[in-house]
Amino acid sequence: MSTSSPEAVKKLLENMQTDLRSLSMECKKKFPPVKEAAESGIVKIKTIAARNTDILAALKENSSEVVQPFLMGCGTKEPKITQLCLAAIQRLMSHEVVSEAAAGNIINMLWQLMENGLEELKLLQTVLVLLTTNTVVHDEVLSKAIVLCFRLHFTKDNITNNTAAATVRQVVTVVFERMVAEDERFKGIVEQPPPVQGNTNRRSVSTLRPSAKDAYMLFQDLCQLVNADAPYWLVGMTEMTRTFGLELLESVLNDFPGVFLQHQEFSFLLKERVCPLVIKLFSPNIKFRQGSSSAASPAPVEKPYFPICMRLLRVVSVLIKHFYSLLVTECEIFLSLLVKFLDGEKPQWLRAVAVESVHRLCVQPHLLRSFCQSYDMKQHSTKVFRDIVNALGSFIQSLFIVPNAGNAAAVSAPAGGSGSGVQGTAQGGPGTGGVSGTLTTQAAFEYRGTWIPLMTVSVQGSAKATYLEMLDKVEPPSIPEGYAMSVAFSALLDLVRGITSMIERELAMEEEAAAEFREAHPDQEWKPQPGAHLVWEEMVSACWCGLLAALSLLLDASTDETATENILKAELTMASLCGRLGLVTPRDAFITAICKASLPPHYALTVLSSNAANLSSKAYSIQGQSVQIISPSSESHQQVVAVGQPLTAQPQGTVVLTAKNIQCMRTLLNLAHCHGAVLGTSWQLVLATLQHLVWILGLKPGVGGALKPGRAVEGPSTVLTTAVMTDLPVISNILSRLFESSQYLDDVSLHHLINALCSLSLEAMEMAYGNNKEPSLFAVAKLLETGLVNMDRIEILWRPLTGHLLEVCQHPNSRMREWGAEALTALIKAGLAYKHDPPLAQNQRLQLLLLNPLKELSNVLHADIRQKQLECVLQILQSQGDSLGPGWPLVLGVIGAIRNDQGESLIRTAFQCLQLVVTDFLPTMPCTCLQIVVDVAGSFGLQNQELNISLTSIGLLWNISDYFFQRGEAITQELEREEEALQKQAQERGETLNRPFHPAPPFDCLWLCLYAKLGELCVDPRPAVRKSAGQTLFSTIAAHGTLLQQPTWHIVVWKVLFQLLDCVRTSSTTADKEKIESGGGNILIHHSRDTAEKQWAETWVLTLAGVARIFNTRRYLLQQLGDFFEAWEVLLNHIQSAALSKNNEVSLAALKSFQEILQIVTPVKDSDKAGDALAAMGVPPVLIDPLSASGPGRPLVRSDSLVERLTRYNGAELQAPPPGEESALEDSALWWSAWNTWYRTGTDSTRPPSGPTEKLSFIPSQPFLTALIQIFPALYQHIKANFSMEDLKKLGVILHGAVSVPISSDASPFILPSYTEAVLTSLQEAVLTALDVLQKAICVGPENLQVMYPAIFEQLLLFVEFSCKPPQYGRMETKHVANAKYNQAEWVALNYVPFAERSLEVVVDLYHKTACHKAVINEKVLQNIIKTLRMPLGLKYACPSESTWKLAVSSLLKVLSIGLPVARQHASSGKFDTMWPELANAFEDFLFTKSTPPDNLSIQEFQKNEAIDVEVVQLISTEILPFANFIPKDFVGQIMTMLNKGSIHSQSPSFTEAEIDVRMREDFSKVCFETLLQFSFSNKVSTPQEGYISRMALSVLLKRSQDVLRRYVEDERLSGRCPLPRQQVTEIIFVLKAISTLMDSLKKTQPENVDGNTWAQVIALYPTLVECITCSSSEVSSALKEALGPFKDFMQPPVSKVQNGES
Repeated sequence: MSTSSPEAVKKLLENMQTDLRSLSMECKKKFPPVKEAAESGIVKIKTIAARNTDILAALKENSSEVVQPFLMGCGTKEPKITQLCLAAIQRLMSHEVVSEAAAGNIINMLWQLMENGLEELKLLQTVLVLLTTNTVVHDEVLSKAIVLCFRLHFTKDNITNNTAAATVRQVVTVVFERMVAEDERFKGIVEQPPPVQGNTNRRSVSTLRPSAKDAYMLFQDLCQLVNADAPYWLVGMTEMTRTFGLELLESVLNDFPGVFLQHQEFSFLLKERVCPLVIKLFSPNIKFRQGSSSAASPAPVEKPYFPICMRLLRVVSVLIKHFYSLLVTECEIFLSLLVKFLDGEKPQWLRAVAVESVHRLCVQPHLLRSFCQSYDMKQHSTKVFRDIVNALGSFIQSLFIVPNAGNAAAVSAPAGGSGSGVQGTAQGGPGTGGVSGTLTTQAAFEYRGTWIPLMTVSVQGSAKATYLEMLDKVEPPSIPEGYAMSVAFSALLDLVRGITSMIERELAMEEEAAAEFREAHPDQEWKPQPGAHLVWEEMVSACWCGLLAALSLLLDASTDETATENILKAELTMASLCGRLGLVTPRDAFITAICKASLPPHYALTVLSSNAANLSSKAYSIQGQSVQIISPSSESHQQVVAVGQPLTAQPQGTVVLTAKNIQCMRTLLNLAHCHGAVLGTSWQLVLATLQHLVWILGLKPGVGGALKPGRAVEGPSTVLTTAVMTDLPVISNILSRLFESSQYLDDVSLHHLINALCSLSLEAMEMAYGNNKEPSLFAVAKLLETGLVNMDRIEILWRPLTGHLLEVCQHPNSRMREWGAEALTALIKAGLAYKHDPPLAQNQRLQLLLLNPLKELSNVLHADIRQKQLECVLQILQSQGDSLGPGWPLVLGVIGAIRNDQGESLIRTAFQCLQLVVTDFLPTMPCTCLQIVVDVAGSFGLQNQELNISLTSIGLLWNISDYFFQRGEAITQELEREEEALQKQAQERGETLNRPFHPAPPFDCLWLCLYAKLGELCVDPRPAVRKSAGQTLFSTIAAHGTLLQQPTWHIVVWKVLFQLLDCVRTSSTTADKEKIESGGGNILIHHSRDTAEKQWAETWVLTLAGVARIFNTRRYLLQQLGDFFEAWEVLLNHIQSAALSKNNEVSLAALKSFQEILQIVTPVKDSDKAGDALAAMGVPPVLIDPLSASGPGRPLVRSDSLVERLTRYNGAELQAPPPGEESALEDSALWWSAWNTWYRTGTDSTRPPSGPTEKLSFIPSQPFLTALIQIFPALYQHIKANFSMEDLKKLGVILHGAVSVPISSDASPFILPSYTEAVLTSLQEAVLTALDVLQKAICVGPENLQVMYPAIFEQLLLFVEFSCKPPQYGRMETKHVANAKYNQAEWVALNYVPFAERSLEVVVDLYHKTACHKAVINEKVLQNIIKTLRMPLGLKYACPSESTWKLAVSSLLKVLSIGLPVARQHASSGKFDTMWPELANAFEDFLFTKSTPPDNLSIQEFQKNEAIDVEVVQLISTEILPFANFIPKDFVGQIMTMLNKGSIHSQSPSFTEAEIDVRMREDFSKVCFETLLQFSFSNKVSTPQEGYISRMALSVLLKRSQDVLRRYVEDERLSGRCPLPRQQVTEIIFVLKAISTLMDSLKKTQPENVDGNTWAQVIALYPTLVECITCSSSEVSSALKEALGPFKDFMQPPVSKVQNGES
């Protein structure tokens, strides 16, 4: 209930009355005046209560009177009364009914009581109530009250003292609170500041309001008192302690900082009074050095006094905390002092409280920032902030260096560098006793034997001091071991935590502001305030060295996991902060510290030991010095968890990892994971360290680059404790997560990470050179991981990433290479598979970027890498083949980058890829790539490692050509679009478009590239490849050539076909003639292919046939090209050179091709003959048949489909040529060109060798010659119009030459019939056919052609001569076929008889037709025939073949039967004059031959032969003698003589008896005789000529008979009993018969026809006949009887002489 409510007032009145009553009661006896006053007081109160409504106000007004009785009561000094009065006064005070005057009276009364030492506690209570309940007490009254309290503080009574101290504190507070309240009341009222006097008296501060003035005076006096000066205001102070004064000062400063900051007067006091005072009081502490003897210094040094020193530090803390901004300079001094107090030479307690003070500062980051701004960042100012941090650091170091008394130095440890920055040689080591040597569970630091326990001193972030709070202690306390260390440790951590969180908070705010600004003004650039950044950077720059030194040392010394964790966290946050602020050196330094701590002690990793300056240069490597003995400094208390191999170039001992190393490693991972964005270049450090740890722990990369525990390859295996084994998967996982988190890094940081990994990898590569040790694959694996998680922005890191991996792929160490390739291919596959935005299909550039490294791999020479590359291609094709798009050229480039030195397996893999492409992906790739596919397929054809692949690749080319064919239109359109675009670009750049076969349209160019590739393959060194390629080339041209536009054919002909022919011809003519041994014994090579030359011959055959086939089938199209004639010439030239090649196969095939282009298609017997190779390969017949079937004279008729196709592709309406255009098609120039070729070929091939034939020269084969000659008839059809005599002569030479060529003996069985069969060889038939064609042509041709007949006769007659005189071939030795040995290289002459005989028949036939032709008559053909026939006729039995002379006779008879009438007709012209003697000689030679019949001739045969002779005589009798008057006389004479000779046989006596009747040609003789007779008595003597013949014949005959008879008689007589030889008897019988015949004839003849002489001669025979009667032979007798009989007709009387004389 409030003091002003009616009930309270009522109660107050009652209580007051009660008090007064009690007072009067007490004082009734001893103190009457008091009693009276009390009673009058009651009345007074009642009166007031009755009169006033506002009772309290009234009471207050009259309070002096109201209070008076109680004051009087106090004056009695009676305890009871005094207590009662004080209580009553307090009640009045509490109801605020005491006026200022009353209050003054009360104070005075209290003062008296105090002086009397009465009721001290009650006094204090009353003063407190008076001052706290209201504000009436001011100025002197107030000061008196305060002095009263002070005085009571210094009584003898402890309780009083303490109560008074408390009261003083409260009163001081009250004074200042009043001032604060007053300021609140006047807030907002702007007062005129009073004029400032020059030097205002400090005591009268006129400008201040009442309460403020009190506060001012009080504070001023406190300072005076502490300074041991007299107070100005607190009059009556008797004594005062400094400690109490300092406490009061501290409390005022701490509780009412606003007062000092708002009021200049107070600020002035701070500056002028407080600070100098503090500095003065500090002086003993500053000067004091622990342990320095007082004697040495000139004046005795005051010892530092703990209570004052401690309080001073508290005051300083408050000053710094609240008034730093006012007291910049002063604070600088204070802080410098503080720093000095941490000095090692100061007493322990002093250092402890100083550390506590420093800790207080450390938890106030904003304050620290102000220090930095005010001192460190100003020129010529102490670097206070830096000094504080450094002092803390040095303080910590000093604790380790100066061991505590309890830790006696027993062992001295060597001072190796321990990564701490403390380089003093510390005495100390693990003691034998005590705690230090053993592993304890208590948290502690241990360094070089100094063991310092760690206590929990304060909650994180608050500086709860222990010794600064010991206000009751007078003596310095003993500081427990480790306390100072613990506080300093906390201070360090809090400092780091405070600074970093503050700066990070502000950075975050700044980023937020930036973001908002960007949202509001997207077009403008956000500019942060530079000031803030500078401060942060300065703060960090100032503190990092000290922090790092201290933290590193502590980290090295820490034995407690939590402490270690805290230290690492501090280092980590500092590193991260430095990174965010872009302070590279400190960042790297902190990171280096963590890295060092992760690795085993003294681990030789240069990257860490190099100083900050060296960090920037990347050229470092890992030196492999042997690990030193594990130094006791940091190992004695660490649990070893792993033993492993150091990652060094030279193998060396093992190193150990401790639990702390692993803990540090985790921090390192955490750093990289969470703060990767700010690591920048120090990724290098982090990753290098991780790499080494991973290596020591034996983690090896697995799929995707993640590290898995794996056993080390060499050296002692890694030993891991179970503790670390369970940790490994976690570490491995964190490692992976670390690289996964790289996806959250910004681009720059990501680049830093990649660069660091690359340099690590370079270093690993350096190390792996020259030895086969397992390399460190950490970097490569992690590059892979990083790439995989950053696929979404792969572009920015792709180049450095893949560029480096490509280098790795070229490394000599196979494991390294393998991983490089693994990583690279995995990245490429992932990159292509990743769903990019925009998708790859729309982002060509990215796709090419991704595929490029795959292409680059082709430059690596190592087969294993190429294998990986190709496997990757295969996988890409299988997974992404459909979407490669613009990436195809690269992929194809990779597939095609094969070389012969790469080995089969690589080529096989690459080829698999190609097959996949051709079978599945041709439709999905851009048409511009088709050409590349062709090239690649071609390159597989050309590789020489694997024949099957070469052959298969040719098959692929065929498939590709099919694809072109099917998709022609689509491809054409796409290519033309592309071409237009390119053309445009080229024009813009002002260049010409440059692509192969340029003027041709793009689709045609594609074909041309295909043809060109196949063309290259056609001249491959391997026959199988050549064959396959050739067949494919010609098949594709045949099958798909219709698609080509007409001008393109020009290129096909000249650039593809002729070029190919040239190459083949060159290769064939220069090919090696050495025999090829059968390959490896298991493949047999046929003898027709056992030299390179023979194998090339096959190629030549195929090629020529192919080209000829194209010329034939595409004749119509080609003829429309401008230079068809030149092409034709070139082709003929090729045919000629092939035909003249010294290889039967080639030459024969050349003729086949010749036939083909002349469109003479001969039926081919064997399907493997060159000409038919194409058909055999299954080229669609529709493309060949209608073309090849068109004979020489007909125009080419194309099948519909072809015409349609041509129309479709060429756009023009092409039709088959109308029949009238034959002349155009059969252009005579072409045919004459062909004729010239034929002539040159024929002449060269049939010309016999000139020199001696020692070295076996080449002799053309029969089939070749046959084919050659067979070409002529067809060719002749086209050239007959202008075929001249000259040409006929040329032809003759060739025909003659061809027939003269001998056959090689080993071929003869296949060509020659057995000798006895009279069959012509095909060559001979061909020759005759040729002549036949000619003569038929002449026959139907115009008149002027007929002059050629004689030439043909001449040619045929030449052949006829062969029957007796085979032709010579040069000087070659030929043997008769019967004598040739089959297997020797001999040459066999043909059996020319059948040929000659056939020729003879032809002659006869021809003569039959042409006997009357002028030319034939003029050229004396008949004479020539006879002349030629003389030879066989004369030889007769000596002829090589019996049939010859028989045929000759029959032919002669036939010819004469035709020719003689003609001769008679032209007798007068004399054209036949020379013929008659020839004929006579021929008869003579034949009928009276010099050759004897063979001994084995049978009688039948002889009789047949005789019949032939008879026939000849009959011819004479029918065809010659009757026409004697047209025939020259001497010829007739010759005939007569001959008949005479035949009619009477004068046999040579050589025959045996048995033979005689056979050999006597009785019939012949008889015919001769009869003929003679017949012509003797020719009835009709039409001319004297005829009569003359008769006479002559008769006289010859009679004379002959006479002789025979005479001789017979003689012989008969002489022989006596002996019979005469058979032939003689026969002869005589014959003569006798002849005489009887003659007699008959004479009888029949008209007498006037018979010459007188004849009679005389006949009659003269009679005596001789009579002589013969005596002969013994009965045969002769009977013949004689016959002969004598007719003589009876002569027996008549003689007639008159006159008559006889007339006749």
